[in-house]
Amino acid sequence: MLERLRRRWQRARLRDPAWSLLFDEPADEMVSLDCETTSLNAAEAELLSIGAVKLRGNRILHSEALYLLVKPENIPSAGNIAVHGLRRRDLADALSPREAILRLLAFTGGRPLLGYYLEYDVAVLNKYVKPWLGIGLPQRQIELSARYYDYRFRQHPDSHIDLSLDALHRELGVPDLPRHDALNDALSAAMLYQALRKRGFG
Repeated sequence: MLERLRRRWQRARLRDPAWSLLFDEPADEMVSLDCETTSLNAAEAELLSIGAVKLRGNRILHSEALYLLVKPENIPSAGNIAVHGLRRRDLADALSPREAILRLLAFTGGRPLLGYYLEYDVAVLNKYVKPWLGIGLPQRQIELSARYYDYRFRQHPDSHIDLSLDALHRELGVPDLPRHDALNDALSAAMLYQALRKRGFG
């Protein structure tokens, strides 16, 4: 009920009706999403890259993946570059934030968004989306760590549950791709979700 009211409120405030497609959720599809940014503080972070991949049923559609480089206003710090490896010259021909968001929204449509600590990525994206569309991303959000918590709690209700990515990969038997690459991280989240789905927690 609350979710329906939230979506109705958002639809009424959507500035551009061309993007009403963001409210149309296809059956049994979602998009796994990850962003690399200039900071871990969402209030000051700028986008550097976006990775996304579609899931349909029990399949990960690798051929329908999206990877975008985004040009920030401020040059990433040396410490930031050490994490994601994106240097100033790597971003010289990158997309503007608006163009990158346009491509991302066209890619996701109304599909639910899946991610590991997705709230941060959505908060950063919404800094660009809200001034333009008048609303934040309206798609349903699926938090991978919450699904994993439910899975482990069902097994061991009285034990500490480690929600680190290392723990998820280890416990679910999913290969660990090189991290801090937006597309790899989106693919990892997709694979971990499918592993949970096979266990009845998708």
